[in-house]
Amino acid sequence: MAQFPEPAGEVNAHPEILAVVFDMDGVIINSHPAHLAAWKAFLGSVGKDVSDGELSFILEGRARSEILRHFLGDLPEHELLEYGKRKDEIFRQMEHEIEAVPGVIDFIRTLGRRGVQSAIATSASEIRTLATIERLGLAEHFGTAITSSDVTSGKPDPMVYRLACERIGVAPAKALAFDDAPAGIQSARAAGLRCIGVSSNGWARRLLETGAERVIPDFIGVSLAAFEPLPEAAIQIDTKRTCLSEHRT
Repeated sequence: MAQFPEPAGEVNAHPEILAVVFDMDGVIINSHPAHLAAWKAFLGSVGKDVSDGELSFILEGRARSEILRHFLGDLPEHELLEYGKRKDEIFRQMEHEIEAVPGVIDFIRTLGRRGVQSAIATSASEIRTLATIERLGLAEHFGTAITSSDVTSGKPDPMVYRLACERIGVAPAKALAFDDAPAGIQSARAAGLRCIGVSSNGWARRLLETGAERVIPDFIGVSLAAFEPLPEAAIQIDTKRTCLSEHRT
């Protein structure tokens, strides 16, 4: 688990939210196309030909070991590690093509200026997580980064989000999560955080059904003021931003 110094900030204009916890892939970086391509290439290299539809399992937010077992069967631990390394090597060749999700860098920097803590809760490895936020110039803005090496159970288990809140000293009820996968939404909600879905791939309704209180396509123009707690029942669709909101009664 990586720890970072807290940023100096201004007064928080939204005291109900003291921290924001981000998933990384699909939330901070638009890495899913590269991940899908890397998985398809890796699986092909071991004789497993999969369709694009079958690859959608990867976008559910599962841990790497779960994905490997899903496609290749109940492998022993040493094979999981070896295959995981081979897939990561393919992915690293594509990393230079990956960009930040639109608007997220400005959003994270604004949180820091306003005294709202930021953390990462991801199924990615610690090495890749740290390399990514360093490359984006965001390392100083995160109080902690909880990665696959810090937890014994991945999403949808709540451990990763719980630990992120614990490390930055904020109660889950005072934290807001952003995640792009059903397993991640379940993880955040089970840990006691409010959760906003991030989706530009047509999964918005699935994320709402899983427990996201609303879904945004990206962070352009987004501020904490947009995330006042919602009253309860009905779904609203912002056609300009393809943004969904769930109201519960």
